[in-house]
Order: sequence, then structure tokens, then C-alpha cells
Amino acid sequence: MVRSLITKLTIAYEGTGFAGWARQPGQRTVQEELERALGIVLGEGVATSVAGRTDAGVHAWGQVASYPHEALDPRRLNSLLADDVAVLTSEPMDAGFDARHSATSRTYCYRVHNSPARSPFERNRSFHVTGRLDRAALDACAAALVGRHDFTAFTPSETHHTRFVRDVSRAEWRGDEEALAFWIEADSFMRQMNRVLVGTMLEVASGARGVDDFARLLEGAPRSAAGRTAPAHGLYLARVAYGA
Repeated sequence: MVRSLITKLTIAYEGTGFAGWARQPGQRTVQEELERALGIVLGEGVATSVAGRTDAGVHAWGQVASYPHEALDPRRLNSLLADDVAVLTSEPMDAGFDARHSATSRTYCYRVHNSPARSPFERNRSFHVTGRLDRAALDACAAALVGRHDFTAFTPSETHHTRFVRDVSRAEWRGDEEALAFWIEADSFMRQMNRVLVGTMLEVASGARGVDDFARLLEGAPRSAAGRTAPAHGLYLARVAYGA
């Protein structure tokens, strides 16, 4: 096998049983599970870099990690991984590639189940909202997000972030009736940013606040001015882009 300096892994996981991506003492995490499997196959420990550090309960359709060693057949890794996480692809990359620092954008999806009755099949995979939602208001909020804005209002007040401006290249609500999904692509995201965005947009759609009020939040308003944080189980890291 030709040895690669760097390997890129694309990973999917159902986040319900994980305390997030990053290693935490005494907690089950995606990073720990993946690095354990890599260590067994490679015969030595390796540290992974990740495109986005997802929180507890957050899912991923297209998470990306990298590590400094040869590429492996995903089937070998998946045979050692639990059923709620899987390696989709394993690709050798040029020296210098890093899953986090080489990424040009990330895309997230937040799923909302809008129905009077809850669905047992959606309980860990979407946010159940019972009240009527104004779709035009949701669309207007999404349109306001595109461009460069200050998202201070959409991340916890106590944070390690020092830069609160983000460039959003795409934001839209898809679906109708019971199944709604908010898609957003940006250069990077802050902790809980998408969950607070969704929670606030749902307040607008339910009539609790106006679209103009939402737009003003993008001018650097404090966290206390925005809405609730939507639950983690509705959020998915959908894909990560690299290159121009």
C-alpha cells in the first residue's frame, strides 16, 4: 500500500449516543471512537483534525476528519465502529491538507417536524413544533442571512470566540407542511449559532417577533436579544467544501 502523508475521512453519525465530537473524560465521543478504530488498524495511535466540532446530540451526514497516516479501506474501520457511526470514504491527500484549516465552507441542515402530533420516528432526528408557522416569514429571515453579518446575538455570551462576523453564502428553508429543513452554508460557524438562528426564526414564524427585528439582530446585538436555542437533535453537519 502506498503511504500517504495525510488521509481525509468523510464520516456520518447519529449523534444521540455521543457527547459530541471532541474527546471528553468519561464520555463517549465520536473522536474517541474513530481514533480507537484507527489505532487498532494502524497499530499505533493517531490524532485526528475535524472540520466542525459538533455538540452532544448533533448528527452528521458529511463530517470530515484528517489524520497523518496512510489511507485505509472504510470497511476495515467500520467493522470496528458501532452502528451509529460510519466512515463513508477514505482518501489520500497532499501534504498540508487539514480537515479544519483547509475547509472553505461548511453546510448545516436543521430539520423541523411541524405537526400537532409528534412522530416516534422523528424524536431524535428533528425538532417537533406544534404551532402554525408562517413560511413566508421563515423565507424572509433566511434571505436576510446571506452576506457578511455580525452573529454575536447567536452564540453564548460566555464564549472562546473573538471574531463574530461570518460570511453566509447560502441560506434557505426547504420542504413544506410537516417536513421543514433549514439549510445554511458559511465560511465557518460559532458554537450553537445555527440552533439559535433556528430558534429565533421559529419565533418570527410563530408571530412572537417580526422579520425586521430578526434582521437587526445581525448588526451585533447581544445574545439576550435573540431567541431560544433550538434542540441539538434537529441539527446535521451536511457537508464540508474544499478548494476554490
